[in-house]
Amino acid sequence: MSHYLFQQLKFVRKNTIDYVRGVHEKQWAVVPAGLNNNIMWNVGHIYMVTEKFAFQLAGEKMNVPENFPELFNSGTFPKEWSIDTPTKEELITLLTEQSVKVESLLVERIEDPIKEMYNTSTGLQISHVAECLSFCLYHEGMHFGLIKGINQLLK
Repeated sequence: MSHYLFQQLKFVRKNTIDYVRGVHEKQWAVVPAGLNNNIMWNVGHIYMVTEKFAFQLAGEKMNVPENFPELFNSGTFPKEWSIDTPTKEELITLLTEQSVKVESLLVERIEDPIKEMYNTSTGLQISHVAECLSFCLYHEGMHFGLIKGINQLLK
């Protein structure tokens, strides 16, 4: 039987994907007044952070399209974009594939330590694969809430 973290990751990711599929295309790239980012940025940022925490910190190879760091890393903003962005469907496909990859690569490594302890920007210390995945749950949930809030503001 799979570790409970994988069940939770699948649940959270399914909810994110299902919700984003229902977001109208015209709302995808709009940054509401008073905010810095849009729905597309939040989805791409979820993808990037999961790549870092689930794969890079665990010593696995990341799958990051060439322009994603300058589009979706922390500290980036759509108003500064000067390159092509992925489509909604491209991001949904990446999220779907990533979800499968997380479990297939890490199911046997859930209790493994990571190479070097990592401190998040909020001060959380992470030292094991399970902690990396747990942080991914928190992070995706936080950005899922932002996605829903932006979508409501734009309706």
